[in-house]
Amino acid sequence: MTDTTHGPSPAAKPSPGDALRFAFGMLTVLPVRVTRWDRAAARGGMLCAPLAGAVTGLCAAVLGIAVVLLGGGPMLAAVAAVAALAVLSRGLHLDGLADTADGLGSGRPAADALQIMKRSDIGPFGVVTLLLVLLAQVAALTAMFGSGPAAGALGALLSGVTARSALTVACRTGVRSARPDGLGAAVAGAVSSHAAVATAVLTVAGSAALGAAAGPGAALHGALAATAGLGAAELLLRRCRLRLGGVNGDVFGALAETAGTAVLVVLAVG
Repeated sequence: MTDTTHGPSPAAKPSPGDALRFAFGMLTVLPVRVTRWDRAAARGGMLCAPLAGAVTGLCAAVLGIAVVLLGGGPMLAAVAAVAALAVLSRGLHLDGLADTADGLGSGRPAADALQIMKRSDIGPFGVVTLLLVLLAQVAALTAMFGSGPAAGALGALLSGVTARSALTVACRTGVRSARPDGLGAAVAGAVSSHAAVATAVLTVAGSAALGAAAGPGAALHGALAATAGLGAAELLLRRCRLRLGGVNGDVFGALAETAGTAVLVVLAVG
């Protein structure tokens, strides 16, 4: 995340540029300055989240292809793609995944679990979860790059897009923030339910369209992968809402990693 300012009055309608700056400034490591920090800008920014995912996924795909073409092999290409996805989010999504695992795994009441998540250290639940998720991502992408550079690139791209689409869906009306401040308070409930459903549908349809280049079976496979990613994130979101009372920045990171990993696993199994 990059530098932020409050900018103009929240009453002023945000421009498309405001929405894009919010999305890329908050969800990527790219040097984009967030010029507005209010509900209207947050709504537009989270609707643009899949675009940020497309950029990060495309960068990971290009890096993976480059490694294969240079003779690095499928596993090295997979490691490079996973590293790119992590670096381009400044590792915040992985950090959020670890913190959420520690909070949920602690067995403490919501207030205590949130305090555990706020700590800078990572507990045993977080370490194990990070290890397993990263291993799953690398293993899945290794299998895909082993099938060809295009297959690996498609996996990285769909993973990036679906991961950020899960964030848009999680910001829908009715989802509360677990804390009165932070990213969760800024974006929770900012997206209308209709827009969230539309984002999910477009993500699944877009995944099918990208897979269609390899045939009807691949189109169905892409759609199933995106559906599985969004479904896995929804299950985690439901758990966090029941356990923590809502969402925060850590939960959003966990949702993104969960959705992206589920996409890769489903694609690799096929």
